[in-house]
Amino acid sequence: MNNKNTEKTPDELRDSLLQAALEHVAFDGWSTVTLKRTADDIGVDIGIVDLAFPGGVTEMIDLHAQNCDLEMLAQAAKINIDKLKIREKITQLVKLRIETEVTYKEAAHRTISYLGLPQNHFKSLGFLYRTVDLMWKAISDPSTNFNFYTKRMTLGGVYTSTFLYWLGDESENSEDTWDFLDRRIENVMQIEKLKAKYRNKGFKLPNIWRELGKKRYGS
Repeated sequence: MNNKNTEKTPDELRDSLLQAALEHVAFDGWSTVTLKRTADDIGVDIGIVDLAFPGGVTEMIDLHAQNCDLEMLAQAAKINIDKLKIREKITQLVKLRIETEVTYKEAAHRTISYLGLPQNHFKSLGFLYRTVDLMWKAISDPSTNFNFYTKRMTLGGVYTSTFLYWLGDESENSEDTWDFLDRRIENVMQIEKLKAKYRNKGFKLPNIWRELGKKRYGS
């Protein structure tokens, strides 16, 4: 057993435990087997894992998501996204956030499966909201009220669909995923342009959706 680790508090071990767990999740999922092997790797009793993560594996996933969000911001600072247009900023942030998961892509597969369970639905929505909210805040978006939430819902859809596409993408450097992301962003921009066109013309909502349908299906 690693005596150095036994001298640390459960809170001090959280990051080490998470990293060890991610190595096993790809093979054993977010399971008790993973937690047991994680404890063995670090050299602590399984009870320490429970103390470090009283919320169980969901809390581990939460910490991993937070770490990925922070890494996204760190990488964004390196490329100075403030100089980009809004569309380019959002595209870059979605790409950077997905790239934080590259090292543990198989674990990401298992995480999506775990969060897809009915009992984890609201937790997964919370993780998603935190990520897209951080993206908008990172570019100092001034939206308020209804627009504040619709932007986050829209970006949540773009990010989720792109992330799921990436999980199955085997193209070199994930080029197919980034093409997919560009198409999704373009779709959103077209919708926003159409909404802006009719916003001050007294069009009722059903009429707007009819126009959107024409754009989508070429009517």
